[in-house]
Amino acid sequence: MSESNLPEPWLRGTLTEVSPLLRAVLHALQLAREDVEAWCGSLSDRELNARPAELPSVAFHISHMARSVDRLLTYAEGDSLNEAQFLGLKTEQEARGKMELFAEFTASLENAEARIRNFRPSELDERRSVGKKHLSTTAGGLLVHIADHTQRHVGQAITTAKVVMRARDQSELPVL
Repeated sequence: MSESNLPEPWLRGTLTEVSPLLRAVLHALQLAREDVEAWCGSLSDRELNARPAELPSVAFHISHMARSVDRLLTYAEGDSLNEAQFLGLKTEQEARGKMELFAEFTASLENAEARIRNFRPSELDERRSVGKKHLSTTAGGLLVHIADHTQRHVGQAITTAKVVMRARDQSELPVL
């Protein structure tokens, strides 16, 4: 379900000015934004933070996507995480209000688009390290992972949103 029933972003013939790999990552993030808004945008604060069957909340998935994209891009750019990013990691599961949550998500994806567009194709095979263990990958590998990881959490957010909506419709919304 995409914005205005358009085909998915990768089928719109857009972003032809960027290399194919960067285009695919940007399309994945665009689809994530559209799907999160379409499937989760009507949920209330309480519903966004609900944990039916002890699943992670929709709010967690949205917050995690926003913050993990930033962290992974930092690694792709060859940098280390800063204190604010570590703090953000520790607070992803905290309950959040809808306006704050969606504003952070939107801002993160807009920031990510600008950062991704700065990559040159010649940089994609450059070695990068991830995390405290300095696991080895490439800039391109990190960019592909950003797309994969984000889409995985979009699917989880949508599934949880559907469970929450069904519970709402049946007046069975679990407590937070």
